[in-house]
Amino acid sequence: MAVIEHWIGGRTATGSPAGTAPVHDPATGRQRHEVLLASPADAAAAVDAARAAFDGWSQTPLMRRTRVLFAFRELVNRHAVRLAELVTAEHGKVLSDALGEVHRGLEVVEFACGIPTLLKGDFSDQVSTGVDTWSFREPLGVCTGITPFNFPVMVPMWMFPVAIACGNTFVLKPSERAPSAAMLLAELWREAGLPDGVFNVLHGDRAAVDALIDAPDVAAVSFVGSTPVARYVHERASAAGKRVQALGGAKNHAVVLPDADPDYAADHLVAAAYGSAGERCMAISAAVAVGQGADRVVEAVAERARAVRVGPGTSPDSQMGPVVTREARERITGLIGTGAEQGGRIVVDGRGYVVPGHEEGFFLGPTLIDQVRRDMDVYREEVFGPVLCVVRADDVDEAIALINANPYGNGTALFTSGGEAARRFQRGVRVGMIGINVPVPVPMAFYSFGGWKESLFGDKHVHGPEGVGFYTRAKVVTARWPRPRAAVPEGAAATFDFPTNA
Repeated sequence: MAVIEHWIGGRTATGSPAGTAPVHDPATGRQRHEVLLASPADAAAAVDAARAAFDGWSQTPLMRRTRVLFAFRELVNRHAVRLAELVTAEHGKVLSDALGEVHRGLEVVEFACGIPTLLKGDFSDQVSTGVDTWSFREPLGVCTGITPFNFPVMVPMWMFPVAIACGNTFVLKPSERAPSAAMLLAELWREAGLPDGVFNVLHGDRAAVDALIDAPDVAAVSFVGSTPVARYVHERASAAGKRVQALGGAKNHAVVLPDADPDYAADHLVAAAYGSAGERCMAISAAVAVGQGADRVVEAVAERARAVRVGPGTSPDSQMGPVVTREARERITGLIGTGAEQGGRIVVDGRGYVVPGHEEGFFLGPTLIDQVRRDMDVYREEVFGPVLCVVRADDVDEAIALINANPYGNGTALFTSGGEAARRFQRGVRVGMIGINVPVPVPMAFYSFGGWKESLFGDKHVHGPEGVGFYTRAKVVTARWPRPRAAVPEGAAATFDFPTNA
């Protein structure tokens, strides 16, 4: 069985691994590969390679950096289908969805290709007598990204294109459940002309994460995953003096007002809740049905949920694939059962779903639970599966209060035909990303992605302008070029007083 190795210093590396982990095909339940788990020595080797490459890459002229970015962009576009196939094989999402992931990651590469404009500083002439002031931004050093299984291409590409374009070097620690796409990306970087050591891939579990966080030469840590781990990464990396952005979990609500088109809302709720088997940090997991139209919305969603075509991601007929592991399926199934025990009404039950010919796959069918209350486990926990809970509310203000009471603040949406309610909603909810008649409001690459509350630890969002700010730091220079001493103008002589702008 093939063993997936690390990528360190521009080549594959075996190192001194701390064991291996299985990599499964979720559609069949069968193991595809094994992946090395990094030892502390392996982590040190990856960081050392990145540190050694930093001096040269950080001093590489901007236009040379962007030429490498443009070449990488072309290679990713050329290999987009292959990348998507790797995602489908190890995550399980349908191929068209995986291809969409690749293209959303590619948009960040395209954004990073404009880095010379984004790194332009400011200049102020004659701020004082014979004095000019200007600013510019410099890279941090070695940066690391710790990324989840559900977007093996897109989430890493939210991080490393911007970091590398800004002049940093990078160590990627992808999920050990879906490691292969990262290796292909490393090969494409090499083909694009990126110097050895600028981009490295280190596979592993918590031990590898801790080793990267603790490494003295790591300047910044980017993370996407669950809230408990995001909090842990933020606390540990911050205590070590690192710059940190740690994106955590979500409980994304979609509010459907009585004036919304119920068919339009139902179509988009089903797609947003069950696409990628609900394994998206921006998936809609709670629908807030407002007022007298609630029953109609539930009926419309149920009708569509029953019609979702579930199957292997490689089948062009499939709309939804399996969840990532057997353990994930069991946890989700348990939460569905607990929801029924605690008073929820299961309208559509996806437990026990079997796909003919793939009986050992990790499949669940779409599940819809109505009459959900805030105290139920299925509402309080991040399910991360194909489960949509319906909560009832009397009006938009009650819906806003419900969302604001939730500890997460990643994304939310409102379905309405009324501008006044939409404006009240977007100004009232304490959530980082908001959609108006758009259920999955993932910003474009030239904006930044990030939530509020327990969905984000740190003060900078991912990619976009805030990503550039995260991966660089500012210098401000104040300079005077004095004339010969005999010609020093009045007011320019040295003084013991605090300098002013005279």
